[in-house]
Amino acid sequence: MRSPHAAPITPAAPDGGEHPAPPTAPAAAGVRTRSQHQRRKRIVQAAAALASRGGVEAMQMRTVAERAGVALGTLYRYFPSKMDLVVAVVSEEIDLLEASIERRPPSAATPAGRAVDVLMRATRGLMREPELADALIRSLIMADVETPFGDRMAGLLLRVSADGLSLESADEEQYALAGSLAGVWVHELLEMLRGRRTYEQVQRRIEIAAGRLFAGLGA
Repeated sequence: MRSPHAAPITPAAPDGGEHPAPPTAPAAAGVRTRSQHQRRKRIVQAAAALASRGGVEAMQMRTVAERAGVALGTLYRYFPSKMDLVVAVVSEEIDLLEASIERRPPSAATPAGRAVDVLMRATRGLMREPELADALIRSLIMADVETPFGDRMAGLLLRVSADGLSLESADEEQYALAGSLAGVWVHELLEMLRGRRTYEQVQRRIEIAAGRLFAGLGA
């Protein structure tokens, strides 16, 4: 009779060797998590590709599922509505912007200058796919659901411009100033997408707004 403390017997393989032990629960969970993350990323990329060609109207859930290679039911488990998908695409764009800022932080001497750097980098990134940018910004403005876009942009502006200040540690005035500047940027970006502003005009207006709003933020 085997001792209860003996090592588990590994079944023999047909060739006389041993079968590899099945993955442990944490390892299996890790594999599932990676697979889910990759599937989610594939869905978001498929949605962004469709929106870049035909706007949000092209982001039909069934079409997104087909392009991403997943079942429609799987898509709905990740994203219950089209607006949830739009928010995910926007979050992905902000992730890319934050990664760019981390790799190459703004070097301007003033808070306003650093804020302008961030917003104009975001402008250049979005304008590489103007149809996608237009679709996303318009959808977020008209969204009936709460989106993280405004808070994330305000938080990024505070973090870069005010030596790591976060939304949690910012006071009401600092939060309002960062949110106002992000709002000015969204408006100017829309005007640019409509053909009413050039890139240079947008930059100048952002510089003026940042200079006024962030004047007392501290260098």
